[in-house]
Amino acid sequence: MNGPLQPPIRTILLVLGAALMALGFLWPLLSRYLGRLPGDIVVRRGGWTLAFPIATCVVLSLLMSLLLWVFRR
Repeated sequence: MNGPLQPPIRTILLVLGAALMALGFLWPLLSRYLGRLPGDIVVRRGGWTLAFPIATCVVLSLLMSLLLWVFRR
């Protein structure tokens, strides 16, 4: 059922699991830099806070697009 270019599902799951573990270990470092980018909008009024992480979403989208482009080649 797997074609010559399709890796087995276990390989995909192992790679995704390793990537999630690496992200988990690097989260304290990443949150320090990706949490408060210029362009992120935070509104604090009274007893509530509303955050619009626009710049963070754009950066993460660009990184994910780059990774997908690299892995599809």
